[in-house]
Amino acid sequence: MDVTSTYKFARISARKARDVAREIQGLPVSEALDILNFTPRKGAELFGKTLKTALADAENNFELAVDGLYVKSAIVGEGPTFKRFKARARGSASAIMKRTSHITVVLSDDEMAEKPSKKALTPSKVEKKAKKAAPEPEKVDESADVAYDSAPAQSDDLKKLTGVGPKLAEKLNAAGVTTYEQISSWSEDDFNAINEEVSLKGIDLETIAAEAKALQKESK
Repeated sequence: MDVTSTYKFARISARKARDVAREIQGLPVSEALDILNFTPRKGAELFGKTLKTALADAENNFELAVDGLYVKSAIVGEGPTFKRFKARARGSASAIMKRTSHITVVLSDDEMAEKPSKKALTPSKVEKKAKKAAPEPEKVDESADVAYDSAPAQSDDLKKLTGVGPKLAEKLNAAGVTTYEQISSWSEDDFNAINEEVSLKGIDLETIAAEAKALQKESK
C-alpha cells in the first residue's frame, strides 16, 4: 500500500530540493530519516517534515507497520515563482526570482525492488570483455582465396598502395593478405570482410584493386 504526503509551495528551488530527493529514494524510512537529520541543507529539513507527515499518516490512518515502510519515490515539482526586485544604481533595478517547489514523498510497504549494484557490469560490457579475453578465430574466405592460414612464400610491398601505411600493411599480412594478386581479385564481399577485420578507412575498393593490378603487372 502506498501513502503519499505533499508539501506545497516550499520556499526552495526544485533544483536544490532534487539533490536531496536522490539521496533518500528507495531507502527504508529509518535510513532516510537518519540521512535527512544529518544533512545540513534546507532541502533536507523540508523533506524531513514531509517524510514525517507521511509516516504519521501511514501509522495512524492506515495502521501500517513503520518498520516495513520505505521511500518508494521522492518527487520535486516546480512551483510558482515570486518576482521581486532589488534597487540598483541610477534608478535601475535587477530582478530577484524567489522560486518555490512542491515536494511529494510516497511511502510503501511492498517489497523493495533490489537496486542493481553500481559496480555490476551491464550485459554489453560483459560481452565486450568476453570478446577481448577470447578473440574469435580469423575468418578465412577459402573460395575467394583472399586470406590464407599461412602466408604465401611470395609477398609484395603493400605500402606502395595508396592509403596503406606500415601498420596497416602489418595488419593485412597478419590477416593473410600479402600479394597484389590477392587485392586485385577482391570482390565487394571480400573487401567488406577485410575491412571489418583490419579497418580500411579512407580506402576505396576500385582504387586499391586497380593499383594492385598495375603493381602486379610491373613486378612481373
